[in-house]
Amino acid sequence: MAMPDDLLTVLRGKAICFVTTLMPDGSPQISQTWAGTDGEHILINTVETHQKNRNVARDTRVAIGITDPAAPMRSWAVRGSVVSATTDGAREHIDELSQQYLGRPYPGFGPGQQRVLLTVKVEKLHSPRR
Repeated sequence: MAMPDDLLTVLRGKAICFVTTLMPDGSPQISQTWAGTDGEHILINTVETHQKNRNVARDTRVAIGITDPAAPMRSWAVRGSVVSATTDGAREHIDELSQQYLGRPYPGFGPGQQRVLLTVKVEKLHSPRR
């Protein structure tokens, strides 16, 4: 499913994003995250040992809530699946996201972290009319 231009614009900025994955017992696990896009997918950068990475390795389904920080009533609810999880290019991608969100190289929030780049295919998209 193609993402609308206004969502792509927000994802190329400082989007407020929450990603929900499924725990082994089926319960939801949610975390705030930085997000970007390649123009077709939503890109999430995480750490190999984080819960969301373990969850999508088992069940690729995700939900992502996205809000425009310049207009908080403007939001999107995405349902999709992780179609790729790779360490290739993940370190470079976190630096790109850090520039996008912080305006500087990634400060490294933890030593020895193996970054993982999750590529999410959008399958359902809802944007409430405001």
